[in-house]
Amino acid sequence: MNEIVPEAIRHPAIRTEMVEANGLNFEVDKCGNSDKLAICLHGFPEHSFSWRYQLPFLAELGYEAWAPNLRGYGGSDKPQGIENYAMQHLLADVAGLIDQADKKEVVLIAHDWGAVIAWQFAMQQVRALSHLIICNVPHPGPMDKAFRKGFAQLKKSWYIFFFQIPWLPEYLFGRDNSHAMGDMILNSCCDANMFPEEVLEVYRRNANQPGALTAMINYYRAALRRRAGFADQPFNVIEVPTLMIWGEDDIALTKDSTLGTEEYVRDFSIRYLPRVSHWVQQEAPDATNQMIGAFLTSASVPEMSWEMKLTV
Repeated sequence: MNEIVPEAIRHPAIRTEMVEANGLNFEVDKCGNSDKLAICLHGFPEHSFSWRYQLPFLAELGYEAWAPNLRGYGGSDKPQGIENYAMQHLLADVAGLIDQADKKEVVLIAHDWGAVIAWQFAMQQVRALSHLIICNVPHPGPMDKAFRKGFAQLKKSWYIFFFQIPWLPEYLFGRDNSHAMGDMILNSCCDANMFPEEVLEVYRRNANQPGALTAMINYYRAALRRRAGFADQPFNVIEVPTLMIWGEDDIALTKDSTLGTEEYVRDFSIRYLPRVSHWVQQEAPDATNQMIGAFLTSASVPEMSWEMKLTV
């Protein structure tokens, strides 16, 4: 089914199925079989494939692990129009997928745009969660403070404003069969060995589908127009135990944007990964998995060590 990810680089334990939720069809990578769900939300410009190291690990921990392609990505539906990528629809998608899974416990794990959704999902208590794990996207409260604090975060976020321009981002990123989408990941990572050409080609093929680039960029257009996640607003304190895993060498987000998160989350832990980029779960999968495993089993979450990264 999944022509974007060649069989040769697919994990044999991961199966791909279509799931209908919130009136759309979602392509979902699944691993394991359990009455506990771990649902993993990818970011931009990624694909469910970005969780290839975590799904089998989560299944071994006793979860049924799902990594859906969010609307606009992979083989999932790609509704047209900026308004269809507003936060309320993204939250309803995740809620619908959780309802379809029908498990007794739900862990939400998310990266980048998936984490933007996950923060809101937990704040609004859309569905009950047992744990929340966030990778390299700040809570909107500290993020807003980082924007107001000075020029550092604003400069790193230039692309958000560029994406507001009609058609030009699609043209530039879509040239040469969306070659730039793979280059974006390669040029912003710390360890290029973790992103060989066959992996980068997955993200290029993903973006090169008809309508995909516009859908992916519409997340940013809808967010800025509604100021989703960036507005002055009181934030409900998150009661769910939360772990943030943060690659320190993120070219798009400053470390300052993580500071003060404990003001918004009752039970909060954070682990910084030095010499690791924004693409944390793909670039340092062993370290990320060890932290996830410890957190979900109520063990002490380890700090990142260079030796831990070298075990990959």
